[in-house]
Amino acid sequence: MRFIRTLFAALILSASALAPMAAMAGAVRADVTARVSGQYTSTSGLGSATFGMEQAAIASFAPGTGAGKADVLFADRRTLAASATENLDLAGALTDPLGAAATFGHVKAIYVKAALTNTNNVVFGGAASNAFVGPLGGTTPTVTIPPGGFQLFVHPGVGWTVTPATGDLLKLANSGGTTGVQYDVMIIGTSN
Repeated sequence: MRFIRTLFAALILSASALAPMAAMAGAVRADVTARVSGQYTSTSGLGSATFGMEQAAIASFAPGTGAGKADVLFADRRTLAASATENLDLAGALTDPLGAAATFGHVKAIYVKAALTNTNNVVFGGAASNAFVGPLGGTTPTVTIPPGGFQLFVHPGVGWTVTPATGDLLKLANSGGTTGVQYDVMIIGTSN
């Protein structure tokens, strides 16, 4: 009988712990992982040797707005025409995958993957004004993502600050004037 009372009390505690999540505007639970795994083999006139590679990094985010937490998500597959650019407004014009406003106060993770079928590169960063610099340095820094390539930036703590109207535009551009490009983007962060 004591076991049943303890189990019942644990169920009530679990249900009450989940209640605040339902009241939140958004709740992100995510593991962001980077992994390199494989072997390097080299031969010489006297034999061969193999080096095993295994490196992994993970950042986990729980629902909320503090360090190690997230409550805002933007995820989309986007297309840019030849020579086109676009600014993703992190503080105003984005919507989450369920159609609600996705307004970032801090960004915790950014993932951008260029389609393998692209002819041109996707260029990340470098907005002419009101640029969100985030993980990049300098005044108009960019990262070039070749066809099939990807970039992953992670800040598991408080995140990179988004400043409305002065530091909130994340620019993505097509590097060439011949064909369009497609890319996937996912941004995880907090509303504060």
